[in-house]
Amino acid sequence: EVQLEESGVGSVQAGGSLRLSCAASGFTHSGYSLAWFRQAPGQEGEAVATIDSDGRLGYIDDVKGRFTISKDNAGRTLYLQMDSLKPEDTATYYCAADRPWMCNGVYCLRHDFAYWGQGTQVTVSS
Repeated sequence: EVQLEESGVGSVQAGGSLRLSCAASGFTHSGYSLAWFRQAPGQEGEAVATIDSDGRLGYIDDVKGRFTISKDNAGRTLYLQMDSLKPEDTATYYCAADRPWMCNGVYCLRHDFAYWGQGTQVTVSS
């Protein structure tokens, strides 16, 4: 059973930085596609950044140049470095995973991922 667990709950002032981590277990294949999503209160969830099994990245325009997605060599820990944070980045952030053949490159931003973490709150104050 695939399990994902986020860490890095944080509260920061606008302009600050936070780093989220997601520990994965139960993968039955190498090189899962991974992603970070977020959902703000009263809004639909959205993909923020993705990294596929070959390491190709995808970002939504709103976070390009501010957020960096990465993973460890084993592909079992996913990171999201968030810099120059804005109050509108306030949301619950979720990591997600799916088998390597399910999406690739920027198309992972539109993919309906199969496995999800429980979410972690990020609050950016002005």
